[in-house]
Amino acid sequence: MQEMHGYQLNELIDSHLGTSIHLKKPTAYRLLNQMTDDGWITFREEREGNRPPRRVYAITPNGEAAFQRLLRKSLADYKTVDFVGNIGLLFLDVIPAEETASLLQDRRAIVADLLQETQTHAGHHGGFQLVLEHQTRHLKTELEWLDEIIAQIESS
Repeated sequence: MQEMHGYQLNELIDSHLGTSIHLKKPTAYRLLNQMTDDGWITFREEREGNRPPRRVYAITPNGEAAFQRLLRKSLADYKTVDFVGNIGLLFLDVIPAEETASLLQDRRAIVADLLQETQTHAGHHGGFQLVLEHQTRHLKTELEWLDEIIAQIESS
């Protein structure tokens, strides 16, 4: 793994996985600090011209071992996805059907936009592409499901 500064890491995540992984910059820097404290990464400060100094991070042997261990654990494990929108679905019947259909159409538009954005990131190799394909499959399935539910509501 190559050395990177925090901004490069954020750009890598945003440009390649922005629709699949949601990591805010403050959270990323907090995690970098935590990994530094744990001895998983080190940093050196670098200055470019008149710009303020920036930290360039590098993984340590302990960090590489932790990465390998966590990677294997992540690949072997599975946790169900928590769908925040399920709360609205749970109480769907307390809203008039025409309003429910309209709200679900709004939701559908958001999912369709996410799918389109995810598909613009295609063309990567290896794990990056697998993450994008996984996200694409979930979004397509969500669109199909929403279409079915909207049709059911509109026909009743």
